[in-house]
Amino acid sequence: MRYLPLTAADRTQMLGVIGAGSVNELFCDVPEALLLDSPIDGLPLHASEMAVERHMRRLAAKNLAAGDAPFFLGAGAYRHHIPATVDHLIQRGEFLTAYTPYQPEIAQGTLQVLFEFQTQVARLFGTDIANASMYDGSTACWEAIAMATRITRRGRALLSSGLHPHYIAVATTMARFTGDAIASNTPDLSSTAGDDELIAGIDENTACVVVQYPDILGRIPDIAAIAAAASSKGALLIAVVTEPVALGLIEAPGNLGADIVVGEGQSLGVGLQFGGPYLGLFGCREKFVRQMPGRLCGQTVDAAGKRGFVLTLSTREQHIRREKATSNICTNSGLCALAFSIHMTLLGGEGLARLARINHARAQATMTRLASVPGVTCLNQAYFNEVTLILPRPGGEVIEELAERGVLGGVALERLYPGVDALKNAILVNATELTGDDDIETLASELAQVLA
Repeated sequence: MRYLPLTAADRTQMLGVIGAGSVNELFCDVPEALLLDSPIDGLPLHASEMAVERHMRRLAAKNLAAGDAPFFLGAGAYRHHIPATVDHLIQRGEFLTAYTPYQPEIAQGTLQVLFEFQTQVARLFGTDIANASMYDGSTACWEAIAMATRITRRGRALLSSGLHPHYIAVATTMARFTGDAIASNTPDLSSTAGDDELIAGIDENTACVVVQYPDILGRIPDIAAIAAAASSKGALLIAVVTEPVALGLIEAPGNLGADIVVGEGQSLGVGLQFGGPYLGLFGCREKFVRQMPGRLCGQTVDAAGKRGFVLTLSTREQHIRREKATSNICTNSGLCALAFSIHMTLLGGEGLARLARINHARAQATMTRLASVPGVTCLNQAYFNEVTLILPRPGGEVIEELAERGVLGGVALERLYPGVDALKNAILVNATELTGDDDIETLASELAQVLA
């Protein structure tokens, strides 16, 4: 039974009001080559609910879950152990069904959680303040760029070649509608992060410099030097952290001079789950708070002098004049933020540092073993838990053959940078606290056979 409440006359009237000649005009921004002119081949026009369920179960059975094989994937999505307490607590009814806490008198629990989440993110990033979360790391990165252009009144963003290409793609897409200029390049297979080249590209028109830390190849850029260079030209430094566990071992970017720090919070409390949901993190200097997107929860006292929590800032279209809004963040990844906060609370500062040390040790063990495989070269001189390996064959072919042998051996750079021949033989290999000695040995032995 189909549910189509609008009649043809209803649709015609709605199109007339918005000035569109047809429904197809609403999709004018979608490239014509991507639009379908007929049903998808192989899909039936209709099927029973039971038949669809059976079909979907068969498709799901083809998935290879992260925990079912030796797993070395990363590139912005990381597999860590999540304590059972996290899942237990986020499923409590008062959290699972909560929405934006507009009415503080009935949302004190949610507001307190978000306040504590902000505190944890600010301390993790080394920033003065943090907001009550964003959708994901890539959109948080764009929001930071947009924020920097408002602050500096400039329209050029200089993106490090080591920034994740998906983040670059999001920024490039959004800049089409704002008129901002996005400058970026593909990375070189160099053991250094290219800080000097990036600094040389900063000019008086640059609103911000965006640097990933560690970068997409696992290298660790000199945040302090880039921050100083950006500041000397009146530009802001935006640091992007896709692996927050790394900040348990390396210095927080805010402490090194970054003006805005954003990132992806998936590593803590949020599982991979075949691609989502994710969690955007956002922190900055206090003097920029009025330009920060999203919401800011604050602590106050009520008429009786008791501690309470409120939405201190919420500068979106529903609350202020549309032209004054700093973003269109309408909700947030609140449940994921709660999971992040619970995991961080369970770890504590010492626990996070210990977890980071274990991750680095696991990566060292992995690289030491893989370096003994004939034909394998390690690019990185310094890294956290992810390293770029250079192989004698195209990385995509090697990763596919490893997958056929039941090993998820990493991410081929040619998948992230299609058509870039200089990166074709390189792969990213990630190790975490869940990487066992047997996993490392399996990868090394299977890789040796694939390369033989």
